[in-house]
Amino acid sequence: MKHLPKKQLGQNFLNSVGALELIIKEAELSKEDCVLEIGPGKGVLTEKLLLQTKMVVAVEKDRDLLPFLNEKFEKEIREKKLVLVEGDVRDIDIQNYLPQKYKLVANIPYYLTGDLLKKTFSTTYPPKSMVLLLQKEVAQRITDLKKSSILAVSVWAYGEPKFVKTVKRGSFQPVPNVDSAILSIKNISKKSFEHFQVSEEKFFKVLKAGFAHKRKKLRKNLGEVFPDINIENLLKNCELSNDCRAEELNVNKWFCLSQKL
Repeated sequence: MKHLPKKQLGQNFLNSVGALELIIKEAELSKEDCVLEIGPGKGVLTEKLLLQTKMVVAVEKDRDLLPFLNEKFEKEIREKKLVLVEGDVRDIDIQNYLPQKYKLVANIPYYLTGDLLKKTFSTTYPPKSMVLLLQKEVAQRITDLKKSSILAVSVWAYGEPKFVKTVKRGSFQPVPNVDSAILSIKNISKKSFEHFQVSEEKFFKVLKAGFAHKRKKLRKNLGEVFPDINIENLLKNCELSNDCRAEELNVNKWFCLSQKL
């Protein structure tokens, strides 16, 4: 059954054996693990995940692919090793299909990255770890410690991201316009929020305020959202310069600001 990739769904099917093996290696899977896969496509990664784990839950938005996947994995579906879920992962309560402890391993459409990270981190039980194949530029932005961003701080608030390896655009069919990369995020939890006694809602309110205007200094951005707070004292209490900018702060400084506001 031939399936042509759909541009509107951001479908770029991976055909690099080396990249697949590296994704599996980085995921550190065991026979006790349950894995969430987003966008199984033609099931090349799904096959490898099934060999290494107890169960795979695969969410596929493209309904035209479901007959192919149902046929290809008929045995695994019958044995309940694979659960195929039709739909957009952004609209699905994934906790209905997974145990509290699970891992996320996926080759995700570029457009889905931000929404997927936000959704999975904010659930009651986020994955223990993630290994994602995504746009190289995004992976670099998340792991760049010299110049921060909302996306990077959001990831570091929950886990420990690592740039694993570049995957060249020729490893996909059709060939995308940019290179991809394997990103690993380990030790995912909400412990930092508990440690600093800061709610996720408050943390992200402060973070968004700080990055609201790129060219403005942090004190100006925070002052616009929190006009009743002495921002200079706040920065001083977190050992920050009065002239600092949002992109200069690491995740612990954002937790400090959120805690003392």
